[in-house]
Amino acid sequence: MLDSDLLSPNRILAGVRISSKKRLLELISVTLAKKNKNLSSREIFESLCTREHLGSTALGNGVAVPHGRISGTKDVEALFLQLAKPLPFDADDGKPVDLLFSLVVPEQSTEDYSKLLASIVHRFSNSEILEPLRNAVDANEIWQLLSGSHT
Repeated sequence: MLDSDLLSPNRILAGVRISSKKRLLELISVTLAKKNKNLSSREIFESLCTREHLGSTALGNGVAVPHGRISGTKDVEALFLQLAKPLPFDADDGKPVDLLFSLVVPEQSTEDYSKLLASIVHRFSNSEILEPLRNAVDANEIWQLLSGSHT
């Protein structure tokens, strides 16, 4: 289902309480920078904001995939967040977002990045996984759902 090199329980935040989309993107940026000391939280934040300005990364049904390209890394960095309360995210369906799979990829990534993004979008288009993810109580339960061990 999802590669354990990309996502693991320590890259999952459950029950996040956050007040705005901007604060959410800041939290993602700071968290990813802490996970990889070669990354700048400011660069991650600017990349995520730049992408959001092109159009919302909300997929609908309360799911978003904020993502961006950054220099200074050869690795894809990921973070999954389950929000305690949905946030407005400019989704086409008008629904607020409470499940987010965030990615930052190397600036030079192209085809592999597109395939990964398409795979994630496909995964979260499956409405059967969304309710269990929303009801999960912690990162380990979310990890079990995402890794396919509870499907």
